[in-house]
Amino acid sequence: MAHDYDLVVIGGGPAGEKGAVQAAYFGKRVLLIEKEPEPGGAAVHTGTLPSKTLREAAIYLSGYRARELYGISVSVDREQSAPRLLSRKDRVRAEEVQRIRWNLERHGVEIRRGRARFVDAHTVEVLPFGGQVSAEKILIAVGSRPYRPSNIDFADRDIEDSDSVLELDHVPESLTVIGGGVIGCEYATIFAALGVDVVLVEPRDTLLPFLDAEMSERLQNAMLSMGIDLKLGASYERVSRCDSGISTTLAGGGAVVTEQLLFAAGRGGATADLGLEQAGLEVGKRGYLDVDQRYRTAVSHIYAAGDCIGFPALASTSMEQARVAICDAFELEYKQRVSPVLPYGIYTIPEVSCVGLTEAGAHEAGHSVVVGRAFFRDNARGKIVGDTEGVLKLVFDGSNRRLLGVHVLGDRASELVHIGQLLIKLEGGIDTLIDMVFNFPTLSETYKYAAYSALDGFN
Repeated sequence: MAHDYDLVVIGGGPAGEKGAVQAAYFGKRVLLIEKEPEPGGAAVHTGTLPSKTLREAAIYLSGYRARELYGISVSVDREQSAPRLLSRKDRVRAEEVQRIRWNLERHGVEIRRGRARFVDAHTVEVLPFGGQVSAEKILIAVGSRPYRPSNIDFADRDIEDSDSVLELDHVPESLTVIGGGVIGCEYATIFAALGVDVVLVEPRDTLLPFLDAEMSERLQNAMLSMGIDLKLGASYERVSRCDSGISTTLAGGGAVVTEQLLFAAGRGGATADLGLEQAGLEVGKRGYLDVDQRYRTAVSHIYAAGDCIGFPALASTSMEQARVAICDAFELEYKQRVSPVLPYGIYTIPEVSCVGLTEAGAHEAGHSVVVGRAFFRDNARGKIVGDTEGVLKLVFDGSNRRLLGVHVLGDRASELVHIGQLLIKLEGGIDTLIDMVFNFPTLSETYKYAAYSALDGFN
């Protein structure tokens, strides 16, 4: 049976864009279906780029970096800050949408706006007026949406989720953040930098436990120094409106009252309206699709990539997953797997990034562990930019001198981590770092001194 397209991609976020372009590059007829007015998905419109742009704007408008460096105190105008924050976010978003459209069009990918719904395993209806299309292969890349528990009234003007918070009309005086995951920690520090009184409620006893324990503790101390009230080991029982704002009743007793509340405790796959049962597919917990190592679903010609398959739900990994899926779908030799050496970037204030094994993880894996550290306060560039809390931590194998893990907290952490990522990927180690010549003054130079600090631990 002849199909209308070789590939139909549902969703125009990072996974959808890269998957569509990958197939089109190799001469396939590709249709991308996107239900929103513009492509880009949550990464461009409600998540990755907007929140990171908001972070940079908040640091600039609040004079956060200048406070210790120059002794400058900046008062944030709560009414005027919100429009300035949002205008910068909207400009970045518009420029990225333009880039995505250009990329799709230059590769010959057809874009059709509408809501996709399966008719059968090879046929998709584009609602409301797009008709039906068939394809040899289908890639589901619909992303995720914020989890909204039924016992919280999100219709209240002062209760937000991680999408709606980006449309704030003013900077509140106080804010409760429920959820101490990546999103919750990022927004807690952004608002704290703007002078907001922030309370963070997290049922776990540790912030971001997937991080190296030392980095998690350092981030926690940095948040405390910003004035964030960390209520760890605390769960919310009820959220309700009261005379003075939004009241959050805690399970262990007591309550927190703030002007606004942000619920940031998880997301789920945006798969509910796809009619997956018509294609012979089922979803798992929170709407996520199960896939194999090649990103095939239970129906072999239907693939899924990105946030709709769950962890790690990063834009960076989503793009790679889609490329691998397309290469498998059309038997292309170009890309066969997603690299197992994955960096993580947490855009809190201060920034945190890591790749490879934690110190504890290296011990658990049976390595003879040697650790080296370098502090930004001892680095010339660190002194120039005024980063007194930054640190680079390197984890080595003492028997073969290889680098196992890199953990960075401080300015440009998510950029710095890639030096170590490359070294891990190439199975390099401490001798390479000591031999390298780094520009001076740079934060990158901390790699050499972290390596030097580890030397005494080697036999």
